[in-house]
Amino acid sequence: MAFRTILVPLRGDGRGESVLDHAFALGAPFNAHIRAVHSRPRVQDLMPFGVTVPRLVREQISSSADSIADGEVARVKDLFESYVKNRRIAVCETRPPLHGELTISWNETPGKQADIVGIWGRLSSVIAVAQPDNDTNLGQNTLESALLNTGRPVLLCPDKPVKDIGRNVAIAWNGSAESSRAIAACGSVIANADRVTVLASQDANNMELSAEDLILHLLDHDIQSTVTTVNSKESNLGAGLLKAAKADGADVIVMGAYGRSRGRAMILGGVTQWIIDNTDMPVLLVH
Repeated sequence: MAFRTILVPLRGDGRGESVLDHAFALGAPFNAHIRAVHSRPRVQDLMPFGVTVPRLVREQISSSADSIADGEVARVKDLFESYVKNRRIAVCETRPPLHGELTISWNETPGKQADIVGIWGRLSSVIAVAQPDNDTNLGQNTLESALLNTGRPVLLCPDKPVKDIGRNVAIAWNGSAESSRAIAACGSVIANADRVTVLASQDANNMELSAEDLILHLLDHDIQSTVTTVNSKESNLGAGLLKAAKADGADVIVMGAYGRSRGRAMILGGVTQWIIDNTDMPVLLVH
């Protein structure tokens, strides 16, 4: 299916405009609808986690919860409306949305952002999320929920200017089920690209499904592609993939996420986590 609806979680962390820019760049060729959602904090969401809170403090937090939430909602919505006005994006509140042009809508719902993304994302074509901040860990829960709870592609958006996404696509291929799912889930982007490059590591000849197998598969769908060999040791394969994609002029990498169990990949510093931590270009991840 074409990328019809792009879910964009928004909060007042200063990254909303960048993520919307990425969603706009990805969705414009498809006349997609950007579904911006702000998760309104509830009383229980404002309570410290794992800490016993005295009754008086709980009552104070409860009494001020609405005003805190109202202030946050108003601030984020103001930023959203300014962005839409400055970019001259058509607002469409209908469900399903119209697709004669790229459109956008504002949505507000109570709950934690990670939980909302994990649910709403299941009926989205793709979920655009900010690259997590390593220093504060902000955004990690949202990214993990989008990746592991929805079954949908996730557009990882570094805080960098972006113009085009999908004109020159690099596919990270290792013959795994995860990389195969990534290609299937992002098929509309790959098919719409002007150029497609398959990135394969030096030991690609040892794979059960080679890069040449993938090229023939894509050709069966009328997609021309070429192979670039990633000259990198396994321990630094993420850096090799990123370097090769940029050298080929790619504007997005399509790749499977967490080929091993997520916990093991995190502990071992897997390719997925390296890319998440270090990429400075958009990445479409599929678990």
